[in-house]
Formats: sequence, structure tokens, C-alpha cells
Amino acid sequence: MIRFENDYTEGTHEQILKRLIETNDEQTPGYGMDEHCENARAYIRKECDAANADVHFLVGGTQTNTTIIASILRPHQGVISAITGHIEGHETGAIEATGHKVLTLPSDDGKIQASQVKKLYDAHWNDDAHEHMVQPGLVYISNPTENGTTYSKAELEALSRVCRECSLPLMLDGARLGYGLASKGNDLTLVDIAKLCDVFYIGGTKIGALFGEAVVIINDDLKKDFRYMIKQKGGLLAKGRLLGIQFETLFEDGLYYEISKHAVEMSIRIRDAFVENGFSLRYDSTSNQQFPILPDDVIWELNKKYSNSLWEKVDDTHSVVRFCTSWATKKEHVEMLVEDIKVFRRTL
Repeated sequence: MIRFENDYTEGTHEQILKRLIETNDEQTPGYGMDEHCENARAYIRKECDAANADVHFLVGGTQTNTTIIASILRPHQGVISAITGHIEGHETGAIEATGHKVLTLPSDDGKIQASQVKKLYDAHWNDDAHEHMVQPGLVYISNPTENGTTYSKAELEALSRVCRECSLPLMLDGARLGYGLASKGNDLTLVDIAKLCDVFYIGGTKIGALFGEAVVIINDDLKKDFRYMIKQKGGLLAKGRLLGIQFETLFEDGLYYEISKHAVEMSIRIRDAFVENGFSLRYDSTSNQQFPILPDDVIWELNKKYSNSLWEKVDDTHSVVRFCTSWATKKEHVEMLVEDIKVFRRTL
């Protein structure tokens, strides 16, 4: 079975594994206070051109989203998200379990627009009964989105402007951020994101690391006591150097960008094959996820050889499936899939 159902089917990049072995016998302080974590923080601050940013390392995405959001919101506040956002549909109510509601906005492509945020914000404060309602306290986006789409610099600038006008911190979930930065037509950089967001994180779990997410806090008002929150949420890893070593390796010489670019190139190859053979796409994704609309019998045949994710039903005979590439996707596996897509086209 050749696996395309997610971007964490493999272990870790060989350079990280090598570094973990080389440093295995080192004795270091715990809880992220070691030299490797400090080196990784320095590399990330440099990439973001944000010398005063706080950088923290956590293990996984849900833990990271929950910790950040719970640290920012007051008890009566909720977080604004696209209805397709990861925190709304794929985190088992983790945000709600902290006592905070997810305030959803409609979205077909996974993105939310500045005008939607302003409308929701104004609707709350213009309602005479606003004290009886959950107050919007934070805006959450992801880049890429759950649907593989990415924000342009202009879109993020507009969101940032509205958030600052409304005193709403802007958080960017970057679990797949490397793939977004490498996506076709992207005009955002880490420097842009650091200027426009109050807090974001750089995903490692899905981009070459064994595990780990690097939280970057730009807004000084959000920095206080964040390590307390990490500890309370069970995220303060005793052997914190395991996180630091991985991000140190990813960012010391551009490995993060290199392997992200590979995943996107493989994804676009798959996208082009589906389009060239007459299949439609559910979303205009330019990152590492593709969502072709396929006849159910074609999906059944593909599933014999290639794992993927069933995304949604279109009608009685067609469904959307997701093919997801990663930093470790093999070119020969992609070419095998491309050839099989051609075969299925001929049978339609």
C-alpha cells in the first residue's frame, strides 16, 4: 500500500535522526532550557526578523492550539474560526473543553475574510443583549487551510488590520506552514506572518520532525506566564531538548524550506494528472493536499493500491477524496499514481 492519506506517515528526516543519535548521550537541562532549544529559538527569530519574539516548543497540534487559545481568552470569550477550521471539526471539542466556544464563520474554501470578522464583531457589540452572549476574543486561521488553500499577503494584511482595529489577537495555525510557504503563487514569508499575526506556530510534526510545533509569540501582551499554561496543559516536555534538536536541524541551513518544496512539487504533479485526465477538483489547493472529485468505483479501485482520505460525498456516485503528500513522498510513487490515473481516465 502506498500511503497518501496524511503527511505524517513517515518517521523523521534522516538528518534529524542522525542529530538525535549524535546528541543522545549529552546531559542537558530539562523543559526546553537547553542549548539546542536556545539555538532553535535564535534560528526562528532570525527567520522571522523578530528578535523579541518568544519561542516555545510543544509536542503536537491539538495541544498547541488548545494551549495558545486558552492562554489568550478570558472565561466569557470565544475564538472566531472558519466553520471548516481544524479547531472546529477535528480536535474532539478540545477548545470547548477549556470552557471556550468556537464562533464559526461560513467558508467554502477554508479561509475567512476581514469583512466577515468585522461583521461578527459589530453584530456582537451592536446587540443590546451582548452581555448575555459569548464575546469574540480571538481570531484563528490556518495556513494552509484544512482545504489546502492559502492566504495571500493582501488577505492576511486585511485580516490583521481588522483584528487590530477590533483589539482581537490574530492567531495562525501553522501545522503545515512550510507547505503553505512553498505553495504555488505564495507571496507570504515568515517575516510577513510575524508582522501581521500576534501569535503563530511553525509545524514540525507534518514537516520532517518526529513531533513538535514551535510557537512564536509576537504580541508582548500574550507572552506573560505562557510557560505556566504549557505546564498546566501537559505540554512542558521534560526532555525538551528532543524538540530543540529537531527545530535546530530544520532551520540551521534551510532544510525546512527544502523538504516543504518537495512535498508541494509532488502534490502539484498529482493535481495536474487529475486535471489533465478530465477530473475536477473540489478546492483550488496549491499546497500539499489535493481534493479530486472521483466516481466511487474509481475510488474503490484506487484504494486497492493507494490510501487516501474520503472527504465528502458529492452525489450518489461521486465523492471527494484527499491525496496528501509529505516531505518524504517518493517521486516514483507519485509517478505510479499518475500512470494509474491515466488508466482510469481511459475507462470512463
